[in-house]
Amino acid sequence: MQNNQQKIVLIGGPGTGKTTVLNALKEKNFFCFDEVSRAVTLKAQEKGIEQLFLTEPLLFSKMLLEGREEQYLNAEKTKNDIVFFDRGIPDVYAYLNYFKTEYPPVFIEKSKDYKYDIVFHFSPWEEIHTTDNERYESFEESIAIDNFLIKAYSELGYKIITIPFGSVDERANYIINSLSCDL
Repeated sequence: MQNNQQKIVLIGGPGTGKTTVLNALKEKNFFCFDEVSRAVTLKAQEKGIEQLFLTEPLLFSKMLLEGREEQYLNAEKTKNDIVFFDRGIPDVYAYLNYFKTEYPPVFIEKSKDYKYDIVFHFSPWEEIHTTDNERYESFEESIAIDNFLIKAYSELGYKIITIPFGSVDERANYIINSLSCDL
């Protein structure tokens, strides 16, 4: 287990640029875990379920929780000092709260058990917001979800660092420069 490893999570509503910046960080040779929900959604679509989150939100969220917990544990097995995550464990119950779905306490318990060192927040940005087969939320829904994400992480005691709008490189460099101060 990496005691000095920094686990850094990128949060924000759908379509805010997290994955694009994560890919830029990968290009700069940082170790990154991709978003789990796209894989879960695509797997369900292969079985004929168009939007698993909308039809079975608790099952979808359980699968996300398991996937994100597995990522966290796999990060600890690496020799990387810095690990980035495209969304974190608290995102799961934040989304359930947004959709007013009841869920067992394990969702919050896991969020308390697996802590991240730094949380970078991507604000909703209409200029770059798009939808696709896995991301169906409107810009207005992205704003609302973003509020639930901020609330969930804040309630867990995280200090949230908001990434300024800018090019992909500017945003990635902002993160890297912020880490330089913390290393």
